[in-house]
Amino acid sequence: MGRTTLEIKKNNFLINGELVYSEIKNSKDSQGLLMNSRFIQGIFDDKIDRTRFDRFGKKFDPDKNTDDLIKALPKWYDYGLRAFTVGIQGGWPVFTIDVEDINNNPFGTDGKEFDEKYAERLDRLIKAADSLGMVVIVNILYWAQAKRLKDGMAIKSALKNAARFLRDGKYTNVIIDLANEYDIEPWNYHSFMRSPDTMQILIDMVRKESGGLPIGSSGGGGSIHKNVIDYSDVILLHGNGLTQGEYYDLIKKIKEIAPDKPIVCNEDSPCFTRLDVAKQTHTSWGYYNNFTKQEPPCDWGITKGQDEFFARRMAKNVGIEIDELPIDEQFYLQGLEENTSWDNKRWIHVAAEYPEKVNYVDFYYNNQFVYRSYDEPFFLFRETTWIQKGWTIQESGEWKVKIVLNDGKIIEKAKSV
Repeated sequence: MGRTTLEIKKNNFLINGELVYSEIKNSKDSQGLLMNSRFIQGIFDDKIDRTRFDRFGKKFDPDKNTDDLIKALPKWYDYGLRAFTVGIQGGWPVFTIDVEDINNNPFGTDGKEFDEKYAERLDRLIKAADSLGMVVIVNILYWAQAKRLKDGMAIKSALKNAARFLRDGKYTNVIIDLANEYDIEPWNYHSFMRSPDTMQILIDMVRKESGGLPIGSSGGGGSIHKNVIDYSDVILLHGNGLTQGEYYDLIKKIKEIAPDKPIVCNEDSPCFTRLDVAKQTHTSWGYYNNFTKQEPPCDWGITKGQDEFFARRMAKNVGIEIDELPIDEQFYLQGLEENTSWDNKRWIHVAAEYPEKVNYVDFYYNNQFVYRSYDEPFFLFRETTWIQKGWTIQESGEWKVKIVLNDGKIIEKAKSV
């Protein structure tokens, strides 16, 4: 029996018999929820060439990567984070390296092995979370690495292998996410995985093999299937690409299907105003910073800007008292820090603690207008809520942004690079 025992009662989560957040004085509207973050690369390695991840001023080491995450967890806990998602097969460093060129598959081609080094890192991470009172959402399969499994039997073997590992570990603080976005097109390599009927069967199999751990399986951004919802203990969803209103409508639709099951978004974007929707609908939301938290070697701390503002908003939402920042400190020009460029590119944006205060942001380089961003998270060259195009580094110069607030006030930030 672990120190952190997760229970589910209807649409609420309990830890050690008490509603999550019930220990916080002003948490009434958030009690029973699991605010979380996507730390998908927590046990990452690359069997082809890990040295290409010697970057951002660091030398990549898979054990240090896990240890650094473990060291960062207590501070995240202090701000209200109670769960995080880690991937046995990791995720995609979307800004830099083609994920299909990475071998982060610990199961072998037939699915019958589970690399002991991966297993040891996962065990350390789950136990560290357990000691703090945190839940780990363990994602088993990721499409790009599942392509390295030769056929359907190998998929089945890998799932059984992972489930038995979690069973034998006697973990009491785990939720299983069977497959990351099982219904998206890249899964065509194993097209049977895209069938909700197949997912029902696999969910049932993994639940039994794991000894009854709670389980779900996430679809693509905004995607849900009734029969998967019916077979899931926890309804796992992704909000990538949705507006705040579209995200709210998605939650309403799920609640009509399953009003008494817990709903956990465990991947969305840096758009943390979704925390407000989560609180209003009594659902759990997951932050996704796909630069600091998905580009190995990851910076697992609460970094200045986007991470910091998410942490502060989360804390306030669950009832933790946080001092208000002066208005000028509620905005940060991000992506120009030392050791945040790669392949002569930078990913620049304006982080805002209260994005709803912002009308638009204008970006200037050497006093020349470059781009206007209207939508949270105020990316330069926005593509969608969770990704942007990079800026090709030119000669030294100055970046300046004009942040135009809804009340007409203008706040300027500038940095020379």
